[in-house]
Amino acid sequence: MEMSLKSFWHKTCINGNMAKMKSFGLYVILTLALATTSGCFWVAVGGAGAAGYAVAKDERSAGTVARDAGITASVKTRFVADEKIKAFDINVDTYDGIVTLNGHVETRALEQRAIKIASGVERVKSVESKLQILDE
Repeated sequence: MEMSLKSFWHKTCINGNMAKMKSFGLYVILTLALATTSGCFWVAVGGAGAAGYAVAKDERSAGTVARDAGITASVKTRFVADEKIKAFDINVDTYDGIVTLNGHVETRALEQRAIKIASGVERVKSVESKLQILDE
């Protein structure tokens, strides 16, 4: 006789006919089954693998990578706080203390403002602008 999932769930979990551990095991199996059939699970696993690969291939020390990440975060934070810079239009990359700005700004004056802001962050050695100027 076939049993529906609802009646199985009721019989095993609500009536307590199955040991708690078996119920927990079923819950784990169902959760994993749902997670692994979801596209998001594989994207997360793939993203983590790609990040690990990138870190393994990076020639910088872990300390330098951390410092560069801190510089990038500081520059982006200052861009967000600035009333004239559109922070989401500028990508910030840092490698060995050298900041590279990619993206676009409206004017040459805004490009210079972005360079000045980035240059003002502690431990920045230099700033390279690859920003496109939209009004030119």
